[in-house]
Parts: sequence; structure tokens; C-alpha cells
Amino acid sequence: MYNPFSLKNKVILITGGYGYLGRHITKGLLDSGAQVVVLGRNEEKFKSAFNYSNPDLIFQKTDISSSSEVDSSFQQLYQKFGRIDALINNAIYSKGQQPLNITDEEFAFTLDGNLGSVYRCIKAITPYFMQQQGGRVINVSSMYGMVSPEFSIYKNHEAYLNPPHYGAAKAGLLQLTRYFACYLGKNNILVNAVSPGPFPSEKVQESESFISNLRAKSPLGRIGNPAELKGIFVFLCSDEATYITGQNLVVDGGWTAW
Repeated sequence: MYNPFSLKNKVILITGGYGYLGRHITKGLLDSGAQVVVLGRNEEKFKSAFNYSNPDLIFQKTDISSSSEVDSSFQQLYQKFGRIDALINNAIYSKGQQPLNITDEEFAFTLDGNLGSVYRCIKAITPYFMQQQGGRVINVSSMYGMVSPEFSIYKNHEAYLNPPHYGAAKAGLLQLTRYFACYLGKNNILVNAVSPGPFPSEKVQESESFISNLRAKSPLGRIGNPAELKGIFVFLCSDEATYITGQNLVVDGGWTAW
């Protein structure tokens, strides 16, 4: 039976594919038949996230803060599979949280961890996409790359406040997406972004009062389930999304619609 969203025979790379959101995205790709390579620094976390053996899932040790490691990983993977169909830039790293107490080093580190690292990966993958005359890049942004936090939600929950340098980097990521969509479009390279909304981690969900604040803000009256992110990534990697580029697809339960 024909499945328009089948990813069979497609090779998809995802950075940070073993994190809270990443592992669900990865499972969605696998369920649709893709060969998935998770790039990250910690193989033990990868093994813990995927406690089963699947020949279509492999780990590639890669530190996205290092251009040489990114270059080496992409070269090895291209030689191994003979092609790469899509790259999902999901991994981040950051430091600092309180808005007026972030150091210069923390600010620069977080900008690199959310924006510079993505540029590093796009730059490294592009020669292979050009060689095969096509490919997909999907950048994971955030609702806070689009709107400011609703600060009343964080009253008495300052530890969960989204910091300014994170949002600034995620906003920059949306522009980076548009830029490379236009720059690389003539090479049949599609570049899009996905902006998740309120998908708090299991640790954050331990605070019922904070989660209640998030639910009250959402038009749907609830937080997101990470499994609800799977479909958008499958779609953007599929043959049904061949005329979509330069777009930001928002999966936020209506958060940014207010």
C-alpha cells in the first residue's frame, strides 16, 4: 500500500537526537522507515534513550561546537551511505539564565550553541547536498524565537524563565533558515524551521503550579506531548514537501496565536 509519507531508503541525520524532544523525533523518523543517524557527544545517553537494537538507527559521536568534528562526521557518513537526504539541527548548548546576570562568556556560548553550531552544520553538509543535487535542512527553533515570554507565568518560578540570549539565538535561527533557503534553493536544497511551543521536560513537569500556568496560557488548555512533534519532521523529510522552503512551521498548540 502506497504511503506518501514513507521515508524508506532515506538517510536522515539528527543532532541531539537522544534528548527529551529529540528521541521522539528520532522514533518518528524510524517508524516511517528512515535510516537515522543520531549525532551527539554522549553514547551512553543515546543507548539509554533507545534501549533496543535497530539496524536503522546508529550513533555518530560528534561535538557540534567543533568544525573539524562536524566536517569529519559528515564525510564519514556520506562515504558510508553514499548519500544524505536530510539534516535536522536539534542539538543546543547554553549557559546562564537570569536576564541581567548573564556574563559575556555565557552570552556568546549560548549564541554559538543555538545559532553558530547550526551554521557550522549547514556549511559542512552543503557540499554533499550539492554533489547529489538536493537535500533538506530542518532547523529546530522555538516559540521564544518568535515572541517574548509571558513573564507572569514565571512568577515564583524564576528557575524556569526562558533567558534572553536563548530567544535571541532562536530568532536568529529563523533568519538563518530564510537566508539559506534563498541562497541554496537553486541547488534543490530545501531549508525550513520547526518552532516547538510548550513542551516542558519531565523535570519541569514536577512543578504542578508552573505547568498549570502553562496550561492557562495555551488555547488548547494543555502542554504539548513530545510525540506530537513527530509528524511535522516526517512530513518535511518526505516527498510530499518538495515545494516548501524558507518556512517556519509552528507546533505550539496556538501559543503564539494570542
